[in-house]
Amino acid sequence: MQRLKKTVVMVGMMGAGKTAVGTAVARALGVPFRDSDEEIVKAANRSIAEIFERDGEPFFRARETEVLARLLRGAPCILSTGGGAFLSDANRALIQKAGVAVWLRADLDLLWQRVRHKSTRPLLRTANPRETLRQLYEARVPFYSQAAITVDSAADLSIDEMAAKVIAALKLRPDVLEGE
Repeated sequence: MQRLKKTVVMVGMMGAGKTAVGTAVARALGVPFRDSDEEIVKAANRSIAEIFERDGEPFFRARETEVLARLLRGAPCILSTGGGAFLSDANRALIQKAGVAVWLRADLDLLWQRVRHKSTRPLLRTANPRETLRQLYEARVPFYSQAAITVDSAADLSIDEMAAKVIAALKLRPDVLEGE
């Protein structure tokens, strides 16, 4: 039997698969799946886009840190974060202290294929969303590369195959996942 010893925090760009792969990993390990963005939406009773529009990104980021801290204090789970969560020094320190970050690394073309038709991405509501995504990608990769574990995505891998890759990486860390 496998036992998750600390929360696994999925980090990476929008479209990397943090929610889909994280859900599959949680199911495979028999642990809860949590999504920091969903928790923020529940607490604020507004969508992420509405929070950004009404209160601004700094307000959203402060709530995000509060939610991450609360979830990291709870029982070990698989935790998906918003694409910008890992950019914060405070958030990276919280995650490093109480959990382990797993970067789902995907190249820009794959990310664009996955997000280009989604209207739920407030940061991509620009005149040139592909260029905006490229700029975000280039700015964020140095932060994501600080994650303790990196798992590479590929267009031909299913969600379950990606989840298996994440679990294989976690098994190399007995401080995170112990057992068979």
